[in-house]
Amino acid sequence: MKVLLIHGPNLNLLGTREPSVYGTTTLGELNDTVRAEAERLGMDLDVHQSAREGEIIELLHDAIEEVSGALVNPGAYSHTSRAIADAIRAVPYPVIEVHISNIHAREPWRARSVTAAAAAGVITGLGVHSYIAGLHALTGIVSDPTGEERR
Repeated sequence: MKVLLIHGPNLNLLGTREPSVYGTTTLGELNDTVRAEAERLGMDLDVHQSAREGEIIELLHDAIEEVSGALVNPGAYSHTSRAIADAIRAVPYPVIEVHISNIHAREPWRARSVTAAAAAGVITGLGVHSYIAGLHALTGIVSDPTGEERR
């Protein structure tokens, strides 16, 4: 099973950007942790980070023939990007939206995610474990023998 992981804007600054909100784990350390769990689960993980909305959309589109599912942390685009939401709706594979911080416990404008409605599910507020939980969620969704639509 191949899984796409996309980190959105400013996630390249993990470890130094607002450590009281995002912790001190760097993006490299987060990726290493997620890769190790993906390998343990028998997954091949394709990791990307981009601050550009169009590139995030292209990554989702380009993976259509290649992946079984995706984890996406759209960062602040969660709250503004109808284009990323449309791209998530357009792909045939399940997408789990993940967030390090609890977006619902932060500024009021962060509590609403326009991309969440397009995702198969959302995991927020568990730090690095949001990504790990997302991998496990994908395992269950992709292997669901009922083939039930999740979006």
